[in-house]
Amino acid sequence: MSQAQVKENEQKYVMQTYSRFDLCLDHGQGCKLYDFEGKEYLDLTSGIGVNVLGHAHPALTKALQEQVGTLMHTSNLYYTKPMVEAAEILCLATGMDKAFFCNSGAEANEAMIKATRKYSQMNFGKDRTKILTLKNSFHGRTIATLEATGQDKFHQYFFPYTSGFDYFTINDMEDLKEKVDENTCGVMVELIQGESGVQPLDPKFVKELEKFCHENDLLLLVDEVQTGIGRTGDLFCYQTYGIEPDIVSMAKALGGGVPIGGILANKRTSSALQKGDHGSTYGANPLATTAAKTVLSIVNNRDFLDEVREKGAYFMEKLKSIDSEHIKEVRGIGLMIGIEVEPEHVLDYIQAAQDQGLLVLKAGTNTIRLLPPLIITKEEIDQAAQILKGVLQ
Repeated sequence: MSQAQVKENEQKYVMQTYSRFDLCLDHGQGCKLYDFEGKEYLDLTSGIGVNVLGHAHPALTKALQEQVGTLMHTSNLYYTKPMVEAAEILCLATGMDKAFFCNSGAEANEAMIKATRKYSQMNFGKDRTKILTLKNSFHGRTIATLEATGQDKFHQYFFPYTSGFDYFTINDMEDLKEKVDENTCGVMVELIQGESGVQPLDPKFVKELEKFCHENDLLLLVDEVQTGIGRTGDLFCYQTYGIEPDIVSMAKALGGGVPIGGILANKRTSSALQKGDHGSTYGANPLATTAAKTVLSIVNNRDFLDEVREKGAYFMEKLKSIDSEHIKEVRGIGLMIGIEVEPEHVLDYIQAAQDQGLLVLKAGTNTIRLLPPLIITKEEIDQAAQILKGVLQ
């Protein structure tokens, strides 16, 4: 099938829910992607933060090939080794008590919401169900996680939404305290707001939030769907901030390209969901958890994570040195970086970068978002920075 035929058939047979760039990708290797005509692109999207080991990573490819030939799916009626091994790595690496696996970030956040409400009802009564989230947050596209998302533009068309959420202003403890009432059971935050423009939370605010939640018997919930699995230079971003949440959600990078999500719960919350309370046919699938344990075996290494920090700082320095009136701010942590530009031109810059062989993302209305594979080299960072310099000057 030719590239033109792929595009034509996409229009004909696929629901038109995405605004795609005019680019048909064929294969990848490392941090590079190639279209049908063989043109090379340096990938700073990693499938929106998924392909942390890049494309066709030999260890991940080998592990998946072996697992496909052994056992792909069994359901959760039975025990499987990859599920237990992936959970063990995560718990030992974080100090959390138990893991639950599902298939996506939205499902992970659904599980976190359900565990929070079940825990609170078990300990405080059935009316204690409200969860506070940040304005401009993004937590998923299910009915519940859309309502948890603190952006009005997502609260359209699909009524009625699941109730039980309210929103407070980023880095504003007083606003948070005003929104807390006797029915509040938890506070859910992204430590870096990705979809709204790569906005890291203030470390002082985060520590105050942790203290307030613990003192008031509110569960502290951290959405690490985009920030987790090495992105910030620690296995999880909450470790970068030095806090101890009650439940953490994860997805995207966990499978390195294979769909998987999950939550980690501490001793306080890990027994909230009991047999029959929650489940997933595909959750903890042997193929997905093989991907997870393989990714973790590489990423959960202090030398690897220190390199992510070093490369992130190097990339930020390169970007901040670009002398351009179009750049308003460069911000981020590790290899999650945002370049704020004029909102009316952000898509033009992204297209111009693509034309020169560099793939980047949009975040919010005015931000170019960079989520490169964690294996990116400094030479590739130099190449990316040079293209961005030409695009933005």
